[in-house]
Amino acid sequence: MTDIILFAAGLGTRMRPLTNEIPKPLVPVGNTTLLDHALELTQDTAIKGRVVNVHYKADKLRRYLSDRNVSISDETDLLCDTGGGFKKALPLLKGNPVMGLNTDAVWSGPNPIPLLMDAWKDHMTCLLMVVPKERALGHKGSGDFELAPNGALTRGPGPIYTGLQLARRDVLETVPKAVFSMNVAWNNAAAQDGLFGIVYPGTWCDVGQPDSIPLAEQLLSQGCG
Repeated sequence: MTDIILFAAGLGTRMRPLTNEIPKPLVPVGNTTLLDHALELTQDTAIKGRVVNVHYKADKLRRYLSDRNVSISDETDLLCDTGGGFKKALPLLKGNPVMGLNTDAVWSGPNPIPLLMDAWKDHMTCLLMVVPKERALGHKGSGDFELAPNGALTRGPGPIYTGLQLARRDVLETVPKAVFSMNVAWNNAAAQDGLFGIVYPGTWCDVGQPDSIPLAEQLLSQGCG
């Protein structure tokens, strides 16, 4: 078992004007919000505790989550970026490794959380879920990583990072800064031959901008099992 942080503290600038009044995780996609799509993935898994970090429009997220069984990692005073936010939440997260999930994506296919947990091995420092570019809807980039036959990741224009990861606590704790990108921790893991990835067998949609919402809603109609 492990705990998970759902990243919800970003400014949502790519999603404007929809995020002028609400944080991006509360943008509706289909019959619910992006945040609820992410929370639903944690159900019926070995995830025990759930943490949501907040910064932009934090009060709205707190109210939305008030009746949920989640803890809040408060970044209202300082937005810590992805790695810093993960590190700040560690006192609220049990387990080693711990899991992180971006809330601006939807999935069609098997639940990715058990797949990632089942793939974890003791020699890993970080394990990322990636998806081939042809199954990454709404994504504007050229690719993030190259995947070796043994699962090791190196930077390159190959599969796309989906926003789901497992990381050992020390790869976060040993970064001396409070504000840093998760790329810093991944680079440190890679330097110690500890950065690995697995390929998601379904389809994934990056819902980072308004024109991705119709793609995501079409994908959701196919279901996520």
